[in-house]
Amino acid sequence: MPRIGAQRELKFALESYWSGKSNADALQAVAASLRASNWQRQKSLGVTVIPSNDFSLYDHVLDISAMVGAVPQIYGSTGGEVPLDTYFAMARGNANVPAMEMTKWFDTNYHYIVPQFRAEQKFSLSSTKPIDEYREAKALGYQTRPVLLGPVTYLKLGKGEDGAFDTLTLLDRLLPVYMEVLNRLAAEGAEWVQIDEPCLVLDLDQAARDALRKTYATFAQAVPQLKIMLATYFGDLRENLAPALALPVAGLHLDLVRGSAQLDRLVDEAPRDRVLSLGVIDGRNVWRAHLSDILKPLHRFVAQRGAESIQIAPSCSLLHVPVDLNLETDIDPELKSWLAFARQKMGELVALGKALGRGRDTVEEAITASDVALKARKASLKVHDAAVSDRASGVTSDMTQRRSPFGQRRKLQHAALNLPEFPTTTIGSFPQTSEVRKARADNNKGAKSDSDYLGFLKAETESAIRWQEEIGLDVLVHGEFERNDMVQYFGEQLSGFAFTKHGWVQSYGSRYVRPPIIFGDVSRPKPMTVGWSSFAQSLTKKLVKGMLTGPVTMLQWSFVRDDVPRADVCRQIALALRDEVRDLEAAGIRIIQIDEPAIREGLPLQRADWQNYLAWAVDAFKLACCGVRDTTQIHTHMCYSEFNDIIDSIGAMDADVISIETSRSKMELLDAFTNYHYPNEIGPGVYDIHSPRVPTVEEMVALLEKAAERLPADQIWVNPDCGLKTRSWKEVHYALVNMVLAANRMRTKFAKRAVASE
Repeated sequence: MPRIGAQRELKFALESYWSGKSNADALQAVAASLRASNWQRQKSLGVTVIPSNDFSLYDHVLDISAMVGAVPQIYGSTGGEVPLDTYFAMARGNANVPAMEMTKWFDTNYHYIVPQFRAEQKFSLSSTKPIDEYREAKALGYQTRPVLLGPVTYLKLGKGEDGAFDTLTLLDRLLPVYMEVLNRLAAEGAEWVQIDEPCLVLDLDQAARDALRKTYATFAQAVPQLKIMLATYFGDLRENLAPALALPVAGLHLDLVRGSAQLDRLVDEAPRDRVLSLGVIDGRNVWRAHLSDILKPLHRFVAQRGAESIQIAPSCSLLHVPVDLNLETDIDPELKSWLAFARQKMGELVALGKALGRGRDTVEEAITASDVALKARKASLKVHDAAVSDRASGVTSDMTQRRSPFGQRRKLQHAALNLPEFPTTTIGSFPQTSEVRKARADNNKGAKSDSDYLGFLKAETESAIRWQEEIGLDVLVHGEFERNDMVQYFGEQLSGFAFTKHGWVQSYGSRYVRPPIIFGDVSRPKPMTVGWSSFAQSLTKKLVKGMLTGPVTMLQWSFVRDDVPRADVCRQIALALRDEVRDLEAAGIRIIQIDEPAIREGLPLQRADWQNYLAWAVDAFKLACCGVRDTTQIHTHMCYSEFNDIIDSIGAMDADVISIETSRSKMELLDAFTNYHYPNEIGPGVYDIHSPRVPTVEEMVALLEKAAERLPADQIWVNPDCGLKTRSWKEVHYALVNMVLAANRMRTKFAKRAVASE
């Protein structure tokens, strides 16, 4: 279940605790209330298998690191129970230590804290959270099925902190901790435990398959009284299905939304004694299920296998969808009739279970309503725009190419822009203070007039421009004070997008987003950013970047319509952005940044599917940006992604400058760009904006020197890892002043080296 609470209770409790306004007891009381509410909601709706330990204060992968005592030495761990403040220091850093590395959870927009291991790593039970929450549910009258991230996936998600080594070599040391947890759960009365091994949807080598066999054979022997439901999700197991079915577990959960072909294979390949959990309700998207279509193959499967060994489930955790559609009272009623959030998806599950068990006539009303909604959606004029589809079908290859190769463009841009070596800039957004958020809320409620709100935003923008000039940044940004979210802001100005008021989902920690819903053909009725970019540029003689969110990221961070291919939707968004880019250029904006942090995230999980995705994703980015003159410099930004395996495609995007996250990884990510000999310019992040800690000048210089060991100095830009929206002005002030000083030191050093070499 979503862990955040219907009214974002967890967010506010966390931020109150972090700010010192409340204590740990108050935070844990909110957490307990949310867990109890989730269990009660599921029970009242008729869900028969209720999970526990699906709640987390920050991240379920970090929870496992705490459970097994995998706490890096920098956080002062001395063994024993992991204190709450240590847990949060690992997640987000503090004034004394940086946060652990963070990256995307498979191909979702959820971020997990990357486990860090030493070659001599030792594990011990350091958190009893799974046992405590099972006991907590039982005391409230709920017999639950505890959920654990599996040891093989956990190790594969981690990395060595003292050099590269195969993390699976730690398996023998890790398994005893898992066995202790399983034995204690069994002693408390647990009958089933769900163990998630989503690594099964990846391309696994023989070592990983051997690790899975060893793990579950060990569990079967050590805890024979406990039944294990092995869960996979986010794709089709393909060649991993047979090995998964051969594991000695009592049940297997499969994602049949993304891997529908697996159902036919189960008829022939699944052992008759295996309980099969069929993930037929989409846990990743918000569209109402077409119950009739789902029931047809399920009825055949039940007839062949028998109902007693089948469970009906979401495809994956409902962490990735909002809590309750009933909270949306202002959304278009027609669109609302096509949607289902977590609460509604549980209702769909219960309806399917009843239809399979006691017959369709017991839930005929729900099935008929599903049929009517699907038919209305297919026919709706709100969904289809012939002009948009005609334009998208007319895209030609020359529309995805810059006029000249980068080498020629670079000379023209350097002459036109006249920037120093190690040019400094930021990624785009500045702090969204409580004053900014209040002004926006007041304007939305009518308490602040449009003219007063516009005046407020102009004053904030001018203040940001003046401050950037004062500290000596080279390329400025307008601060994005008018923007609520980097996708929502654009989606609100495009046709084919819809928005919720309460459709929050967790991105990481207390950072929640409300993904837009792309329900129809996408186009741009009018310019979206030109006014603000032009206003900011009019305030200064320095260069101001135009700031856009790229088509792939807008696609990935939205709930996307499922009635046409995703590539088609992305092409429509790219054409809308192409119009915006050309209008920015015409308005005198000479640097335009098109952020694509989600391009790696969208990569299919199995390599056989990569080429097709990368082809249309790269073309969409280029379609958005390639209509400009050679002297217009195109930037892009990507964060918290591993690039080694797609570096050729990043090069093919042909952005003039790319900025990336490198401070947490201490410039490791640059290895991909140097081994590939990336020809364009790069801004390796020197300031981790997800931590409240302000890095020193010396730390930033050290990172830049590492970058200069890998890249030519004239190829390097200096910038933070990401936008500064979530930070305070105090933190931003000191960090950016230090960043400018670091860039100046690098210029001095390299100027001296140049003189010495002459």
